[in-house]
Amino acid sequence: MDKYQKIIAITGGAGFIGSHVLRLFVNKYPEYFIVNVDALTYAGNLENLRDIESKPNYAFEHADICDENKIEELFAKYNFDAFIHLAAESHVDRSITDPLAFVRTNVLGTGILLNACRKHWKDKASDKNLFYHVSTDEVYGSLGETGFFTEETPYDPRSPYSASKASSDHLVMAYHHTYDLPVVLSNCSNNYGSHHFPEKLIPLMINNIKHNKPLPVYGKGENVRDWLWVEDHARAIDLIFHKGRRGEKYNIGGFNEWKNIDLVHLLCNIMDEKLGREKGTSAKLITHVKDRMGHDLRYAIDASKLNNELGWKPSLQFEEGLGKTVDWYLQNEAWVNHVTSGQYQQYYSEQYNKR
Repeated sequence: MDKYQKIIAITGGAGFIGSHVLRLFVNKYPEYFIVNVDALTYAGNLENLRDIESKPNYAFEHADICDENKIEELFAKYNFDAFIHLAAESHVDRSITDPLAFVRTNVLGTGILLNACRKHWKDKASDKNLFYHVSTDEVYGSLGETGFFTEETPYDPRSPYSASKASSDHLVMAYHHTYDLPVVLSNCSNNYGSHHFPEKLIPLMINNIKHNKPLPVYGKGENVRDWLWVEDHARAIDLIFHKGRRGEKYNIGGFNEWKNIDLVHLLCNIMDEKLGREKGTSAKLITHVKDRMGHDLRYAIDASKLNNELGWKPSLQFEEGLGKTVDWYLQNEAWVNHVTSGQYQQYYSEQYNKR
């Protein structure tokens, strides 16, 4: 390990956003050794990382961040210089039906990681040490028809998911102020792109349109979200990790607001064109369903701090990014089938237990 400049743990690296961050760091920084720490819950999929799993600067560790003893074992094995913490329960609907699972992973798990870093870094005083906590814009609550979330917006979480993420954000900043732990924190808007678990809005709609299934839209579909291409989010994480000021938080947004119903109609038009269907065919599948409990009306991120300090801005217009996303799902039918059938969960045992 001495030949590497940094040893970085990326938690949740087999998930949607985590796999994009992992791939970026492993390929861009051969001088870093990257350890993917993932519990492989339902949303963790090692098939997301097939293209880098044999890289010399990459390792996978099957571990639950709530397992304090396992985290200690990993610190002893790798002597981590830094953490990029993405592991989280992240689906709002699931948090409504099973809130304590979100408290356990998002609050307790984050606390265990922070405590391990405090313990192992307190005598090192190295500039290489950093705990980067990746969070969500949902901690801010809901906006009206105008305004934007800034880094100074008071927290006002409305779901068990957002409350658990708000709690973890507060823990991170408390460890910074109490123990002088080197931290940065980012809050991001909705992501879209390849390798997204198909319970989420965009991949769900793509898959249902393809198979002529109903397209469920909560209420009237007037809830507004700010959408960001996941690879742009990964680039932002890269910048903040390397250049962000310690103890600061940065909002990451796409400057790209869409009502849910308008987004679904846009997807229908793109899919009709891609599949050679008559325009308007897929829109007939739209089915309005009972609204979700506590459904926030609007999220919108002001990412000017990130732009002004670090020069980051989104690289794609939404229609272009959405077209790339649709193309990926249509061209990777095997991946989609493995996820929807559960076959992807066999990949770990098939590939890693034989090593």
